[in-house]
Amino acid sequence: MPLTLAEVVALPVVQRGRPDVLSARRFHDTIRWAHVSDLAELSTLLQGGELVLTTGAALARSAREYLRGLADAGALGVVVEVGTVVPELPPDVGAIAEQLDLALVVLHRTVRFVEVTEAVHRMIVAEQYETVEFDRRVHETFTDLSMKRASLNGIVDAAARLLGEHVVLEDLSHQALVASTGIPADLLSDWERRSRRSPGDAANSEPWSATDVGPRFQQWGRLVVPYAPADARRATTVLERAAAALAMHRMVEQNRTGLQHQAQSGLIDDVLRGRIVDDRDAAARAQALGLRGNSHYLPVVVRVARPPEVADPVAGHRRNMAVLDAVAHTVNASGHSGLFSLRGDGEVGAVLSLKDSRSRGLDQALGALARRINAEIRRVDGAERAVVAVGPAAAQVTDAIAGLGEATGIAEVALSLKGDAREFYRASDIRLRGLLSLLRDDGRVQRFAETELKALLAQDVQDTGDLTVLREYLRLAGNKAAVAQRLHMSRPALYKRLDAIRDALGVDLDDGESMTSLHVAIMVLDGS
Repeated sequence: MPLTLAEVVALPVVQRGRPDVLSARRFHDTIRWAHVSDLAELSTLLQGGELVLTTGAALARSAREYLRGLADAGALGVVVEVGTVVPELPPDVGAIAEQLDLALVVLHRTVRFVEVTEAVHRMIVAEQYETVEFDRRVHETFTDLSMKRASLNGIVDAAARLLGEHVVLEDLSHQALVASTGIPADLLSDWERRSRRSPGDAANSEPWSATDVGPRFQQWGRLVVPYAPADARRATTVLERAAAALAMHRMVEQNRTGLQHQAQSGLIDDVLRGRIVDDRDAAARAQALGLRGNSHYLPVVVRVARPPEVADPVAGHRRNMAVLDAVAHTVNASGHSGLFSLRGDGEVGAVLSLKDSRSRGLDQALGALARRINAEIRRVDGAERAVVAVGPAAAQVTDAIAGLGEATGIAEVALSLKGDAREFYRASDIRLRGLLSLLRDDGRVQRFAETELKALLAQDVQDTGDLTVLREYLRLAGNKAAVAQRLHMSRPALYKRLDAIRDALGVDLDDGESMTSLHVAIMVLDGS
């Protein structure tokens, strides 16, 4: 920390002189050097910011002229020893010093000025060395991060560690894109409004330290310590160097993904990997990134059906980013809000806050949104089919992000279903049929179906053959009257046919486990 005049007066070597402060002006200004002299004219020796130590002969002869000369030369103040050379000072000397904006301290006991200057200069040199060492560490830290192509989060966290302060990266819309790890939720509360008041406004109540990010006239963000930092100079140094690293990162990454998407994806990853576990912190960051507060949030996964092909990875990434942009744009244009993340090839994960979250209107709102998402994806991607999978609603943002895993499983199953197109899918929509659809290409599953139905597969050649009768019998849960009506058969004829099927398969058709096993085999045979 810079050495101030107040700290010099508090030194033990000065306190031994029983200091009496006649003028406390400039007491908290930084001292550049300490100079000992009894000369009446010091203007040619001073450069500004010095503390002058004197026995007071020139001051006693002409206090106003002596002090004016020091003030014009830029000195901060004077320490005068009385009793040895000068018995006492003029009575109005303190008032004169205050008028000239100079500090004036009187020592009533003799001290060795050399000890004072040694102590002061040692502290000044140590502080200068510490400043140089800190600047070197800052330079090496951000150079290393740039060489390693660190993430936005990594750069912001490094700035926070160097300062020992909380740091936030915001965009031009004053949305908090990235917050340093461990930042309290209350610092992000009502971020946008507070950020617009800082800095530069005469009525500003947010004395933040901030640095623009991006080339001159092309700034795209701001790096902020959201309060008055302990060391303003260090804060400026670190923020400026971090801003340069962020600008370089943006130049490298600008063709890969949008800044907003990076920040939202980073928050989702932080929660999934356990780096953020506090619900309030996650909610504050999510709302600072544009997710509106709500009574509950929905984990949603959008998955696009694409043929298995080897494509240019750069083109593939751009295609995926187009899908991500399409989903985010559609959600926001529909009046909802969300966090969005590219989870894999052709797969977008989102945590949504719907504008109408009432349970009665929820399905209707989801249906309308899913239709618009599908239409937009077909427009930008050309995909023939995309599915929207919805996980369980959650009251906390962290729980909703955790629900993306379940939504991903639902989307995978839903995409494999045939002939069951829905606007959106929940877990209750896929059930056993969805599982079997996922496993239909597994040879073990196919062998199971063939083994279970082998006797019927070899003989069923009639329009209403044994396999058809068994299918309807199982579909209607063994209700023989309903099966007879469905197949337009008499009950005696149906009973006879069921006895034949039982004998051919060698199983009890009224047994629950047998019915389940046969039903699964038929679903596999039918391709789910």
